[in-house]
Amino acid sequence: MNGPFSGKLAILGMGYIGLPTAVALATRGVEVIGVDINRDVVAAISRGEVPFVEPDLAISVSGAVAMGRLTATTETPEADAYIIAVPTPFNDDRTADLSFVQAAAEQIAPKLRSGNIVVLESTSPPGTTEKVAQWIGAIRSDLRMPRDVEPNPDIFVAHCPERVLPGRIMIEMITNDRVVGGLTPRCAEHAASIYRVFAQGEILLTDAASAEMAKLVENAYRDVNIAFANELSLICESLHIDVWEVIRLANRHPRVNILSPGPGVGGHCIPVDPWFIVSAAPLLSPLIRTAREVNDRRPHHVAEQVVSKAQRFRSPTIVCLGLTFKANVDDIRESPAIEVVGLIAKALPDVDVLVCDPYVDRVPPLLSGYANIRLANAHEAVEGADIVVLLVEHEPYKSMRHTRLGGKVSYDTRGVWR
Repeated sequence: MNGPFSGKLAILGMGYIGLPTAVALATRGVEVIGVDINRDVVAAISRGEVPFVEPDLAISVSGAVAMGRLTATTETPEADAYIIAVPTPFNDDRTADLSFVQAAAEQIAPKLRSGNIVVLESTSPPGTTEKVAQWIGAIRSDLRMPRDVEPNPDIFVAHCPERVLPGRIMIEMITNDRVVGGLTPRCAEHAASIYRVFAQGEILLTDAASAEMAKLVENAYRDVNIAFANELSLICESLHIDVWEVIRLANRHPRVNILSPGPGVGGHCIPVDPWFIVSAAPLLSPLIRTAREVNDRRPHHVAEQVVSKAQRFRSPTIVCLGLTFKANVDDIRESPAIEVVGLIAKALPDVDVLVCDPYVDRVPPLLSGYANIRLANAHEAVEGADIVVLLVEHEPYKSMRHTRLGGKVSYDTRGVWR
């Protein structure tokens, strides 16, 4: 199967990956049905609206819905191919919670017909794609599942991990290379036909376990390098050296590229995926584990620094700029900024903590239990602040004039006010 896919396709999960994937396919002629358990999300998509902020996505969703190529529903339909793009959080012991993936596989199983394709996009530990086939097979014993000894399965199962950056999803969805790993080579080829519809990057075929591991390795690599920068920041702080200047100078070496330190690591991938590797081989992954622990510790250090600065005042007003996990998006998943704010509010229950973010219009649920936290307008909040903490380098905050911070204690975790 060398040509692009041309049948009906259903995507389970209309979040930051599922919806852009649906749009990429629908705007190129594929009939796509988006499935989500959240009725508000389904209703928004049905109106041609996007339930979250992502550049260039809104106009594409509106167009795809208007053309009749994209519809949304809470019920899993019959289709020729299925993509599973549901969350894979971790459990309390930091092993992968695959309950959403299993539920999706079990919803798909009754609808399957011979020749169908099932692709898992959710980031998962090695062996999860095989489990998807097993979960389907347990319900549909009439279908031959792909195995090394089965050259002609009824269903083709593969893994194609997403590898896009929020804020650039619609660009990277098209231009990035894609890894497609099948339970058999034929499974990989059938799954690749879906991505040939829109992918301009190279499509790399491999086995499912290697594709699963490659995605985890990509994020663990970034996590380790961020941990180096964050640890370097602690060292420089203790030695009263400007870490940003040190990094600037060191990066002039032709083979050095140190990343920037920050208040921690957020998002749906980097804080989670390395733990999947650690849980798969706990005795062989001390570096990956330590990097995760360094980055997990970072919000606590930032909060401790702010609390220490607050001791200079009798009753200070603290303003924290930014709540999302990265700049210029509305995504608050695993945001270290939220953790920092919560830790400050907990340590200083009698101090007003004002939070500002141009992409957040209400106090996030994780902070709703603190009576001293209030969402505020950045301009007004900074005017009356004693301490200003930059947690996310949103464009309005990067360009904030130094004169507005005069006479205040400022703590820049991103190095943009230097």
